[in-house]
Amino acid sequence: MATTEKHILNRLYIIAGCMFIFAVAVAVQLLNIQIVEGERYNQLAEERTYRNFTIPANRGNLYDTNGNLLATSISKYDIRFDAVTVTDKNFEENITALSRELSNMLGQTPAHWSQKLRTARVNKNRYLLITRNLGYTDYMKLKSFPMFKLGTYKGGMITEQRTVREHPLGAMAARTVGYERKDDQGFYTRVGLEGAFGPFLEGKDGHRLKQKIAKGQWKPISDNNEVEPKDGYDVISTIDVNIQDIAHHALLAQLEKYEADHGTVVVMETKTGEIKAISNLGRTSKGTYYEKLNYAVGETHEPGSTFKLMAMIVALEDKVIDTSTVVDTENGIMTIRRNYVRDSKRGGYGKISAGRAFEVSSNVGIVKLIYDNYKDKPQKFIDGLNRMNLNEPLGLSIKGEGAPYIPTPGDKTWSALSLPWMAYGYGSIQITPLQTLTFYNAVANGGVMVKPRFIKEIKEWDKTIVKNDLTVINPSIASAETISKVQEMLKNVVEKGTGKSLYSPNFSMAGKTGTAQTEYWMPDWQSNRRYISSFVGYFPAEDPKYTSIVIIHKPKVSTGYYGADVSGPVFKRIAQKIYTDTPVEDEIESLDIQNELILNDFEKYYTTSQNEKRLMPDVKGMPVMDAMSILENLGLDVKVNGNGYVKDQSIAPGEKIKTKQKVALILS
Repeated sequence: MATTEKHILNRLYIIAGCMFIFAVAVAVQLLNIQIVEGERYNQLAEERTYRNFTIPANRGNLYDTNGNLLATSISKYDIRFDAVTVTDKNFEENITALSRELSNMLGQTPAHWSQKLRTARVNKNRYLLITRNLGYTDYMKLKSFPMFKLGTYKGGMITEQRTVREHPLGAMAARTVGYERKDDQGFYTRVGLEGAFGPFLEGKDGHRLKQKIAKGQWKPISDNNEVEPKDGYDVISTIDVNIQDIAHHALLAQLEKYEADHGTVVVMETKTGEIKAISNLGRTSKGTYYEKLNYAVGETHEPGSTFKLMAMIVALEDKVIDTSTVVDTENGIMTIRRNYVRDSKRGGYGKISAGRAFEVSSNVGIVKLIYDNYKDKPQKFIDGLNRMNLNEPLGLSIKGEGAPYIPTPGDKTWSALSLPWMAYGYGSIQITPLQTLTFYNAVANGGVMVKPRFIKEIKEWDKTIVKNDLTVINPSIASAETISKVQEMLKNVVEKGTGKSLYSPNFSMAGKTGTAQTEYWMPDWQSNRRYISSFVGYFPAEDPKYTSIVIIHKPKVSTGYYGADVSGPVFKRIAQKIYTDTPVEDEIESLDIQNELILNDFEKYYTTSQNEKRLMPDVKGMPVMDAMSILENLGLDVKVNGNGYVKDQSIAPGEKIKTKQKVALILS
């Protein structure tokens, strides 16, 4: 018996010992959690209850050269209601008045809002949605409503602020205005002006402390931010919305007429290099057009006949030819190593001067002039092109500039045909529309090549942070003598050459047409011919103010494909509208002589603007800029929806109007 009791006692000792060891281990672990890891766990608990949320800073505004908005950040507010935090007294005293105010602002009956708020209180809903996307003015008004004006805790109003980017011009110039986006991995996609100047526009984000509530939702714990966001700087661009509107719609109309694949137009101020308008439109599968890609900046291609200017300048500078040098275009066909160079005119032009060969865009004439003088020394011709910076990118602030390519002897692409083909814009030459425009602008500018500019300055309110001054790429691409000769040839192209259909006695232009084959290496080219139609030049011809390029890819051949027919009218329309807006005073011989062109273009504008001011005028069919000018001068508050010409107006013509009365214009 004693032995049995002893065994039992020993087992109890062992069990007690194990329990003691276990207790000690638990105590040690508790001490470790409390002392060593307690701070970490407390921090985790706090992080799961409270969290700092980022408040994105408002991006700076992007303006055109005249101060019109191209892009702006607007704060939007979502309003929710915490039905638990409000005391019974505050709730009952204010719910009737609050319901009435919500009904007036947001619609629905006061009874609807009263029932909704009471139901939320019964269900202990701490995150009831009241409304989304309030503007700042309505947000401040709602914040003053009964109960809500008591604040977050006493009044239960929860405000969630976010920033959205709006573009008053809509799709017009969208690729130039661009965007800047950041993905989940922190990588940026930067396009256009928004992307190029993102570091200035983006500002510095703020922070706001929020508390976690039911169902994984978070609400601010106070009305104030922990760190206030700092808005970005404003960027003043060189774009002129008036010229942009003209260029955009002129290009769009021509693309639609010729059912082209895509096109681009750029207008540059000659002396400064400031880009006043840039439009890039691509065709969709439905046959409509939108700003698809920045073709002007990024798309390289063989330029065709517009490159003849570059070839002529090299030859004139090397003094191997003069404008009076006679060249025999024979019957319009030239054979080089069993390959043909053809003129568009059947039978050719016979024996003509070099200047005339340029004016009529004779492929045979230009090729002969270059090939005969450089076939034994092609590198000299290439060196002449490179001296004019044609082999170098422009170094634009906008991302995605296409790299120019001028073939050189020794390159893989070089062959015995490279030199003659280059003379008229083929032979693997690659150049972007903006690079071509910059060269022509140098000719218009007396030989001074200036860098294209999209930005004038960066500002913080009235303080200038960065000023983007004029940059000269090449102070003289050629001698004054050569520049003067090619300026005369470019003027003659419009007056009596391939661009003579564009000539107008009312204003002078100078430029060069281009009609280049594209995708000619494809097996189906003969049955499905494809062209690039272009026109590049400047106006006025005597004292250039603007230089412009128009390029339209793959117009419908049965409708037309020559540069003078397809792209030239866009150029002329832009020049005509700018002339009309800024008539040349020294061309008026007498105050009694009226400019017929101006009268025709603005007859409707002036007639309408002189109507009795108490009655609503009829602005349908007018350009939006003209319509807005008339209506705002009448004291009306004008709202616009769309781009282009006025299709309809909210106030019927002839109705009596009041000062500050709102009128909406629907545009086509």
